[in-house]
Amino acid sequence: MARALAVAPTWAATEPDTRAAMLRRAAVRLEDARGDLVATMVAEAGKTVGEADPEVSEAVDFARYYAERAADLADGRVPGARFHPEGLTVVTPPWNFPVAIPVGSVLAALGAGSPVLAKPAPPTPRCLAVAAAAIHRAMDDVGVPRDVLQVLQAPEDDVGRRLVTHPAVARVLLTGSIETARLFSGWRPDLEVLAETSGKNALVVTPSADLDLAVADAVRSAFGHAGQKCSAASLLVLVGSVGRSPRFARQLVDAVRSLRTGWPTDLATTVGPLTEPASGKLLRALTALEPGERWVVRPRRLDDDGRLWTPGVKDGVAPGSWFHHTEVFGPVLGIMRADSLDEALDLQNAVAFGLTGGLHSLDEAEIERWLARVQVGNAYVNRHITGAVVQRQPFGGWKASVVGPGAKAGGPHYVAGLGRWSDGPDVPADDDGWLAWADADDARWWAERGAVEHDPSGLTVESNVLRYRPVDALTVRVGSGAREREVTRVLRAAARAGVPVRVSRAPGVAGVDAAVEEDDAAFAARVRDGGVRGRIRVVGPVGGSVQRRGHASVR
Repeated sequence: MARALAVAPTWAATEPDTRAAMLRRAAVRLEDARGDLVATMVAEAGKTVGEADPEVSEAVDFARYYAERAADLADGRVPGARFHPEGLTVVTPPWNFPVAIPVGSVLAALGAGSPVLAKPAPPTPRCLAVAAAAIHRAMDDVGVPRDVLQVLQAPEDDVGRRLVTHPAVARVLLTGSIETARLFSGWRPDLEVLAETSGKNALVVTPSADLDLAVADAVRSAFGHAGQKCSAASLLVLVGSVGRSPRFARQLVDAVRSLRTGWPTDLATTVGPLTEPASGKLLRALTALEPGERWVVRPRRLDDDGRLWTPGVKDGVAPGSWFHHTEVFGPVLGIMRADSLDEALDLQNAVAFGLTGGLHSLDEAEIERWLARVQVGNAYVNRHITGAVVQRQPFGGWKASVVGPGAKAGGPHYVAGLGRWSDGPDVPADDDGWLAWADADDARWWAERGAVEHDPSGLTVESNVLRYRPVDALTVRVGSGAREREVTRVLRAAARAGVPVRVSRAPGVAGVDAAVEEDDAAFAARVRDGGVRGRIRVVGPVGGSVQRRGHASVR
């Protein structure tokens, strides 16, 4: 911490274009280290070469894309706004993507001018060490002090807690469980926890689908990296005649049984080992059936330790059942049936998570209806639902799949969210002028981006459409000392986006009509008890109880 704090002022004062240059150099060094990174993932995480090699490419893509987003933070690049680096960033990545996810988080924070302390996942510390060594070589190339990035192999006890709760830490970038995100938030009320958490993802197949393609994509989505992806397909929802099709059932079983399970040192392996032995929820999913379920393809354990399992497919998963709602994180696919696409959507949306989801259909009306209703951050049509690509498919979810403001990794807003913004010199200081300027700028952005589906990648072989969706409900919490113009701007922005709003204000706050008056403790209690629905937007200072409840419960 002392070393990070020593270099923080210099790194924050470094011009965004200079930080961007370092990230571009990191892309070169990560590419140079491809062989070492692949070998380390194979040896430590149990990844196959076919899964590990694209992960290095993703890390390189993060470096190049975030370099451009870092350059966007320079003064004058964002109309009316000025970016300020703020504090230290702690990165706590997962073990299932032990190179791409930590590299992306690290480089985003570095691009935003924040020194980084990265704590690798206990099962895969060497993967992050090798990646960080490549980034350090890039720092040496351009004269950046290495203490801007430190890798800490801290234990999961009071030392780890001290790392997260240290007062110099402004934010934690977490990829892990919703329980871990809530734990971190509870440790320190003012800590920003930005987390991509879990998924219980479904792939829907309708009778109008290309069934051959649907089978191939379902198998790839369910069993890549032995199902150890938060984006993996865990449920296959078959609509109407697809669920009664002998041909589809036969192809699915043949495709799953044709997968070769083995150790990743064998290049013919398509399903590698689990990173850790199966236990808990995953072991239950691999070995037990719930009422009404049957094995279509029964998984088999191939080693004494419980790391090597053939893929399993269970049929008859009932709505509301344990497997319907529980993320198991391994090579098990459950089949559900629906009479219509709307019923399939109800099953798909019934889970607490909202990370990825897929539809296989060649019917344009079905595609349009599914896209309008599905509750996921990444919606895939007629393709597999894993393997998000930087810029083309920014990654992140809805509901319990995200904690924090929700900017998607590999997307246009991620780096910009890792610091603090203030008004630029071109914004009028008086209230009326400020509000008029803000209204005009919001209208400009809404017309150019917010209300318009767009595809910045511009590929001819596929569409990668980015779109903004209004939240179902918004509560604006107005704290003591909030400026009326800022409250007005938020309310007008919500109206522009078509979002229904409720207002809660602290006692003594004037100028806010139709608002519930309550102190911070009463508002926090309502959040805790489920009396506040949807997203919370806080304007003005609030007490620690509101911050703590907001991070833990509201996304």
